[in-house]
Amino acid sequence: MAGVSAKAITTRIRTLRSTRQITKAMEMVASSKLRRAQARIVSSRPYFNIIYGVIQDIAAANREHTLPYLACEKNCADKITYVVIAGDRGLAGGYNSNILNKCYAETAGCACEVLPIGKKAVDFFSARGTALLSTNYAGAEHVDVGDCFTLARSLCRRFRRGECKEVRIGYTNFASVLTQTPVTLKLLPLEGGHSAPGASADILYEPSSEEVFETIIPEYIGGVIYGALCESRASEQAARRGAMDTATQNADDMIADLSLKYNRARQAAITQEITEIVAGSQS
Repeated sequence: MAGVSAKAITTRIRTLRSTRQITKAMEMVASSKLRRAQARIVSSRPYFNIIYGVIQDIAAANREHTLPYLACEKNCADKITYVVIAGDRGLAGGYNSNILNKCYAETAGCACEVLPIGKKAVDFFSARGTALLSTNYAGAEHVDVGDCFTLARSLCRRFRRGECKEVRIGYTNFASVLTQTPVTLKLLPLEGGHSAPGASADILYEPSSEEVFETIIPEYIGGVIYGALCESRASEQAARRGAMDTATQNADDMIADLSLKYNRARQAAITQEITEIVAGSQS
């Protein structure tokens, strides 16, 4: 009986060692992808900060609030459009569930439509019967900066035509390797009247601030979507790295515990054999 127990423990240890190799490899891959994702965040943030400052300057200088995108059409549909960014795969801790549950809680009880980015987002909202604008971005890993600007122009057209009263985006903000926070951000309508620090009221825009605003807003929205995508990708890899590191440590602990049990079972089997030999020699 002791031999069977030892054999079962040995099989279990072999299985755990195979699992540990997989989780360790996934942790290393996630670490490599995380470094590249962090580099993209660092290189993209200055552009977004500058364009955000320009937009705030123009909006603050427009006292009558006549610029487009500052308010929805009077007869617009009473509907909110959500852009939700999640991942394509699991094994990333609470990365997917946190942002999806947050966005779903915000959309509960209100008229809304969702444009999901990532397979997990498509599957999540499809299973709950939420109206989807498109499923063309089911592969978040393959969405590039060109797709983000195409998507931004489409959202701006829908807002200008009055097909929705508000556009929001849900993504996971990368604070650090250990901290990723799901957030939602309102993209449209913009809120004017607050000038950026150091802004000047004597800026002259050619041909006019309205035309500059009309041209730059889709670029701004595209930049925000791309920035959110970069933040989400970094957050996903950080979450996956942490989850795989924890899984590897758990496998190490289980292997150590099973090795101790195996040694005890093996010692008990040897002791039993010695006892049987001694008993047989004395009979």
